[in-house]
Amino acid sequence: MSKSRVHFEEADELSETRRLLTSVLSPSNPDHNDYGTAANNDDDDDDDDDEDNTASMAGPNSSSSSAVSPNEPKPDFQENEKVGGAKVKKGQHLHSPDEMIEITMEDCEGELGFSFSSLKKWTIISIIFLVQVSMNFNTSLYSNGAGGIAKDFNISDQAARCGAMIFLITYAFGCEFWAPWSEEIGRRPILQASLLLVNLWQLPVALAPNFGSILVGRALGGFSTAGGSVTLGMIADMWDSDHQQYAVAFVVFSSVGGSILGPVVGGFVEHFLVWQWTIWIQLIFGGAVQVAHFFLVPETRSTIMMDRIAKRRRKEQPGLNLYGPNEITPLKQRLDFKEIISIYIRPFKMFLTEPIVLTLSLLSGFSDALIFMFIQSFALVYKNWGFNDIEIGLAFIAIGVGYFLAWLLFIPAIKRNVRERKEKPDDETAQYESRLWFLLWTAPCLPIGLIGFAWTSGGPPIHWMGSMVFAAVVGIANYSIYMATIDYMICAYGPYSASATGGNGWSRDFLAGVLTIPATPFFQNIGGDKHLQDASTILFCISFVLVIAVYVIYWKGPVLRARSPFAQQLNAARKQSVAPGRRLSVMPGYGVPSGTGSRNASMAGGGILNNRKMSVV
Repeated sequence: MSKSRVHFEEADELSETRRLLTSVLSPSNPDHNDYGTAANNDDDDDDDDDEDNTASMAGPNSSSSSAVSPNEPKPDFQENEKVGGAKVKKGQHLHSPDEMIEITMEDCEGELGFSFSSLKKWTIISIIFLVQVSMNFNTSLYSNGAGGIAKDFNISDQAARCGAMIFLITYAFGCEFWAPWSEEIGRRPILQASLLLVNLWQLPVALAPNFGSILVGRALGGFSTAGGSVTLGMIADMWDSDHQQYAVAFVVFSSVGGSILGPVVGGFVEHFLVWQWTIWIQLIFGGAVQVAHFFLVPETRSTIMMDRIAKRRRKEQPGLNLYGPNEITPLKQRLDFKEIISIYIRPFKMFLTEPIVLTLSLLSGFSDALIFMFIQSFALVYKNWGFNDIEIGLAFIAIGVGYFLAWLLFIPAIKRNVRERKEKPDDETAQYESRLWFLLWTAPCLPIGLIGFAWTSGGPPIHWMGSMVFAAVVGIANYSIYMATIDYMICAYGPYSASATGGNGWSRDFLAGVLTIPATPFFQNIGGDKHLQDASTILFCISFVLVIAVYVIYWKGPVLRARSPFAQQLNAARKQSVAPGRRLSVMPGYGVPSGTGSRNASMAGGGILNNRKMSVV
């Protein structure tokens, strides 16, 4: 979009109004003036609506209009009344009353999440780190109470594990449910609602009179969990695609780290306390995180912030017809039944119709499912060395070490990637596929770690430390696959990254949940005397195929992007933006009723839709 300023007519009657408007809106589009109407009068004959709108604002001396509509309301301002520091003459209006000017990101760029200070951004992300840890902590800590649940309710250990399975499966659908609503309603209310519901559903589990109550509470708790799709979406709110990677790496570390924190803490709980404390601790942690989020994390979703900015400007500038994207289309119109269904299916639609989302989600999902099964073997493996409950729990620290090492290793890789993107700004492979480059080196850690763990897990005379080294290698691979795929998807889908990464989260959680029940029998019954080694070797063979897929995705990335229509639309619109690399706030076509104007207009950057004008830059 060109940044040349459109000149106003030098009419004395408009001189004071012009200074007022230019203090509110920042004009820079040669095709539109500050009112959002066509600047080139040669084209007005082709559009009667544009002509009428221009006439209603130009004033009595304008060459395009010499008369004011007889139905025009009385002036909003008295003679020489000051508005926003400028005098407005009697009989003049800031805008015609029937016109609604829609604020754009460029009008208020300095007030959006992108412009938060580094301290504020990292304070927010640090709280989100804890939110994500608590969510994944809930998925894993329950397993340490399964033995006590089985004993209290006279059921088998396998039946008790159903509580873990149902939480993960409903968690997968919960991620898909909450993600698009965070894009429509805002991140903050969605996360607060999610945290509150998750905490409330802990109560029927901890106080359950029977096992059925536990299953119901766990199912509702899982579905109420917003998951990483919303927390990762907040990164897209505050960092543009060129600067997001350090924040992505940090939040990804919280996601994978929370999963292994559960068994580390759970080992002590299982050893010293009754099983109900696995639930009470989840509630205490979740409650503390919700309080911290409530007081320290503001709204970051751009469209919601734009609504608030427009309201504030109207209050400061009486008579200014400037509105946010969600104000122009009434809530009732946006949230009718058809719209609700459209919003809810957005992540599933992207999962099925966007090859990027489908391919990367399946890669990440199958990888996580393999690692989840691998983790289920820990209790069986380390009993070969006589580990008790606490020591088995502490064995998971080895995977945490792998996660931490991978996080540190990604820092120089990110620096290299940033340098490459700067050197090749017009090379799409450098902008997108280069984010997967480090994964080419770390993905082989998955089969290496699994095969190494397989043949060091048989017990003495092999020292237990050998298996833990290979567990750390598996951790490096798991973190790397999650980090690289998420980084790529956030870059490609920007404002809709919550919906896009929802598919990734769905694959990981759903497949892990499905494998919860067969995991333990798999390691107990596969093969002969060396059933643990044989089972892990099978996982190694599957992982080898997944690693090959990583290289195919890297080399065929441009083809996948070309076949992903929504990603292509976003990329084309981003190229037209006045701020290269800056994400759009919204994009039409996904969960937006056609013709409603709000989100359909806000990415366009100019023009008139159904008499709703958009401020331009």
